[in-house]
Amino acid sequence: MTAVEAPVSHLHENPFDIARAQLRRVAETFDIERNLVDVLSQCKKAVEVSVPVSMDDGTTHVFTGYRVTHNIARGPSKGGIRYHPDVTLDEVKSLAMWMTWKCALMGIPFGGAKGGVICNPKKLSRSELERLTRRYTSEIINEIGPEKDIPAPDVGTDGSVMAWIFDTYSMNKGHSVLGVVTGKPLTIGGSLGREEATARGSLFCIRDAVAKQDGRLDQMTAAVQGFGNVGSFLAKFLHEEGAKVVAVSDSTVALHNANGIDIHAAFAHKREHGTLRGLANAEEITADELIVLDVDVLAPCALEQVITERNADQVRASIICEGANGPVTPRADAILEDKGVLILPDVLANAGGVVVSYFEWVQGLQEYFWKEAEVNAKLNDIVSRAFEETWETAQEREIPMRMAAYGIAVRRVAEATITRGIYP
Repeated sequence: MTAVEAPVSHLHENPFDIARAQLRRVAETFDIERNLVDVLSQCKKAVEVSVPVSMDDGTTHVFTGYRVTHNIARGPSKGGIRYHPDVTLDEVKSLAMWMTWKCALMGIPFGGAKGGVICNPKKLSRSELERLTRRYTSEIINEIGPEKDIPAPDVGTDGSVMAWIFDTYSMNKGHSVLGVVTGKPLTIGGSLGREEATARGSLFCIRDAVAKQDGRLDQMTAAVQGFGNVGSFLAKFLHEEGAKVVAVSDSTVALHNANGIDIHAAFAHKREHGTLRGLANAEEITADELIVLDVDVLAPCALEQVITERNADQVRASIICEGANGPVTPRADAILEDKGVLILPDVLANAGGVVVSYFEWVQGLQEYFWKEAEVNAKLNDIVSRAFEETWETAQEREIPMRMAAYGIAVRRVAEATITRGIYP
């Protein structure tokens, strides 16, 4: 039996330190009481579990998994599960905190949570991935539930993983529990529109931001970093809206074509080969070069901390849409703001996923499902309202969009905490 150790993280800075520093800055700007900040700066619960898995070769590997709940003042906690080699407890804590703010900004009745397992899902067979998921679910089964904590997909996980969690939990309860996870396949209680929801919410934010600047999306160029669930669909939606997507990337390669990438061909190539490498009519560039391309919109849609103080001054995009969580570090934030770059922050720009996860949870509890047009219309209403509130706050207070979004969210969670009181 062997234990799988966590590799050296790709993160340049501790993400939980960043999240707490952001909270303190917001508290100063919006005059939030220090006692409340002390409460909100800590996670309610952090669980670390050992996940032994029988591998296909007959060996047993022991993986490490986490499930963190940050806050439940506004409702049960909600948050994805990440399978990645670089998962750390502090990363999961920061993601749980950001999820709290995201749910509050969108006005949905959830708190924030997050989970993760230190593994490389790309090196696991499908059967190993299933055994890993079912054992991890069994280890955290007392932490999750439809009225307690509802997981969802994140980096390295998808609908199949959610199906295994749903089945494992339901088998232990003795009946099907549709609301225990979201992001499920449609055949077992998933919601229409959920797969594309995060990217669609990002598109709505870009659309509204461009309109505020009296621009036209169909006259703009874009670069999308990351071609997973969020990046691929965002590239597709931008292309369909008439924007010219000149660069895309995945974990293996970055590609550029000044005349525009054929996004439909990229989807087909990725589906067939599992990588964008080799896509016709596109030249390979480095991941660093993609970040500093001369485009109107840059959408980092992969992992955290891809734009730092080391490359921020070279960024030429006028709008950055954070499809990923925490892709811009605070030091980079300051540099970009000084350059006049409009940053659409993660808690606003990628909140479409949790909004439609909320819709899926509601549909599962009611066992009554909506048409896709209804899902997308409701998503548009919620994201556009949150964008407008954030924009107005930023303009009134003359602060960046990130500070405005966090300020709205933190005040809502603080108000809920005051209203409920601290027991006993």
